[in-house]
Amino acid sequence: MSASQTTDVPTLLVKIFGKDRPGLTAGLFDTLAAYSVDVVDIEQVVTRGRIVLCALVTQPPAGVEGDLRATVHSWAESMKMQAEIISGMGDNLPRGLGRSLVTVLGHPLTSEAAASIAARITKAGGNIDRIFRLAKYPVTAVEFAVSGVETEALRTALVTDAARFGVDIAVVAAGLYRRAQRLVVMDVDSTLIQDEVIELFAAHAGCEDQVAEVTAAAMRGELDFEQSLHARVALLEGLDASVVDKVRSEVRLTPGARTLIRTLKRLGYQVGVVSGGFTQVTDDLKERLGLDFAQANTLEIVDGKLTGRVTGEIVDRAGKARLLRRFAAEAGVPLSQTVAIGDGANDLDMLNAAGLGVAFNAKPVVRQAAHTAVNVPFLDTVLYLLGITREEVEAADTLAGD
Repeated sequence: MSASQTTDVPTLLVKIFGKDRPGLTAGLFDTLAAYSVDVVDIEQVVTRGRIVLCALVTQPPAGVEGDLRATVHSWAESMKMQAEIISGMGDNLPRGLGRSLVTVLGHPLTSEAAASIAARITKAGGNIDRIFRLAKYPVTAVEFAVSGVETEALRTALVTDAARFGVDIAVVAAGLYRRAQRLVVMDVDSTLIQDEVIELFAAHAGCEDQVAEVTAAAMRGELDFEQSLHARVALLEGLDASVVDKVRSEVRLTPGARTLIRTLKRLGYQVGVVSGGFTQVTDDLKERLGLDFAQANTLEIVDGKLTGRVTGEIVDRAGKARLLRRFAAEAGVPLSQTVAIGDGANDLDMLNAAGLGVAFNAKPVVRQAAHTAVNVPFLDTVLYLLGITREEVEAADTLAGD
């Protein structure tokens, strides 16, 4: 009898648990093979060296079930394991419509937070099918596979309370597309790098405080970005062009930035940046980090001096979303499979246009509007929201020779 014909037939759930060791899975199925049973389902979990191995199999031919039970218990005892065999009917219950993956980032992940999340999933009408740990450092990252509730409803139920739980939560639809080729586009200032580039230029012009005040207001959404850009750049008039190299050397990457990009590239993703800053810096970052796309404003330089103006198309809030769409088209990636990362109000259109918008250590207005938020200072934690494990991150580091 094939496993596809087990809906209404007797089955046995064989559970083995104890200290993990090599060969247990093969040993169990070697033992079961002598009784001509078909495998319906398998689950195996190893936690801190302890294994729980479950095999759902069809009932053996008449007259030999007792022998199967005795043999399995004898084998388990020989392996210093415990065994439990439970009779039942058919396969697992069908999973409910609506399947999502809920990624939880905790620093730390408390038992109270886990309890609250599980309760909220249940209250929303969802069922937790599986739980899997993605990483244990620099944060604890856990993924819940949930069925029975639509993704948007589950996201609304969980993400709005993430801060109260003391964790970051992302909810995405489950499916093969999650590991399909994707495009990741991020903001630069205070996202890919720790700095605001215009403030680095302003420090050399002696007007850092004035520029920082205008920048902060623009990022909070209190000022029109294009007007604030022109006002800030005007303060740089007369600055010697040699300062560009100085500013490039002063730029500090956000912790985890290199790891994020290296891992994404190794896994076949394309990566780009869009910035309300300046090509004089983003072009250098593109070359240094091996980015696929980069676009920003350009400081006008005439006779070796900054003129206090920018040239070309302005990269503002709407421009970032437009560039995300352009990059996606050039990369051959559907917009639904794009990821955008940013921190300021001028990133909001881009975050909302992407398949997954991530607010990274963002202003409150951005955290409230984005699909999900990350509030730890490590940019590579975004990888866990994509279902990429710490082991895959470390493999990318090894291949890169780090």
